[in-house]
Amino acid sequence: MKILHTSDWHVGKVLKGRDRHDEHAAALGSIVRTARDEDVDVVLIAGDLFETAAPNATAQGLVMRTLLALREDGRQVVAIAGNHDNQNLLDAVYRPVLGQLGLHVLGLPRRPGQGGTVALRTRAGETVNVAALPFLSHRYAVRAAEVLLHDFAEHSLDYARQVAAMVALLTEGFTGDAVNVVMAHATLLGGRRGGGERDVQTSLGYELPASMFPPNAHYVALGHLHRCQEIPGPCPMFYSGSPLAVDFGEQDNDPSVLIVTAAPGIRADARPVPVTGGRPLRTLRGTLDHVIAEGEQAGDAYLRVVLAEPSRAGLADLVRERLPNTLQVMLDDAHRPQPGRPGGRSGDRTSQVGRSPQELFAGFLTEQNIDDQRLTAMFGELLDEVTSEPAMTREA
Repeated sequence: MKILHTSDWHVGKVLKGRDRHDEHAAALGSIVRTARDEDVDVVLIAGDLFETAAPNATAQGLVMRTLLALREDGRQVVAIAGNHDNQNLLDAVYRPVLGQLGLHVLGLPRRPGQGGTVALRTRAGETVNVAALPFLSHRYAVRAAEVLLHDFAEHSLDYARQVAAMVALLTEGFTGDAVNVVMAHATLLGGRRGGGERDVQTSLGYELPASMFPPNAHYVALGHLHRCQEIPGPCPMFYSGSPLAVDFGEQDNDPSVLIVTAAPGIRADARPVPVTGGRPLRTLRGTLDHVIAEGEQAGDAYLRVVLAEPSRAGLADLVRERLPNTLQVMLDDAHRPQPGRPGGRSGDRTSQVGRSPQELFAGFLTEQNIDDQRLTAMFGELLDEVTSEPAMTREA
């Protein structure tokens, strides 16, 4: 059978104030076309359908239409919640409504007989067992252990051991005459971050060992890390990555989905298929003239500009005027403000005593690494205006 594995859509994501709905619509349309062109039997969406826990109507409409399009032609569709998703929303609204249309949605962890593990039948009559584990926060892991494991003594277990125990429970029903698949939205040890993930939920005790997955699983479909990659382990396990670079840290990623070929008794094989529709992201570095020349050749890419020259009034506006696709302008390390410099805020405060306003302002500009004589002149004019004696006329 053929399985399409995707994750981390992050529909509703805004990049530096720029709405990206059209890009998301194009990228998800590309995924639907791949499902049709490859004639896949099963679609697995491993979490983070939305960017926020309160998605707007436009974002929800796009996700709903995409899920229904993926369900066409009898394809089985399974989706789980990620750390960005509203797990209660998916369970209370999406799960019952889409369940009536034959889609399987899971917001919160469930026991095998209550939807945590589902046995699906493909159009060709093949069986695929899917053990689904949505994202688990540290706080919820204890509560989930109670629900799934029925063991209040397990509170003393650490996060990794709790999740491993849940995976073991969900995969108990794997059989040799079916394709056995695990879905999880989690951070595995050794996984390379894509660049746009939330650090607090990809580290700080959230990393899990690949050894927690059983060797009789044909495939483990992972979500959470935005870079497409394979994780070494007892069975084939892959992150599909995000179909759209969510931030400039992901500008070098290759958006894709994975097409998995699997059969009972045969190790699954996965190959990436590119996802189109997202605008490229580029970071330009150098002097103003250099980045403008390079940016004029960047097509429709969104730009982050890192300038290698001192700050001056209107510099960012000048960049955006010449390069309208610029979303962020900053100075490189050599030209950023250095609070520790002489005259800076972290210097000896007694050294400010007796200095003229012009000297204090010059020290501030030095601290901020700003070399612009116009500012010095403007400051002098303003100082003259506010300190000069006002003209007074009196009647005799």
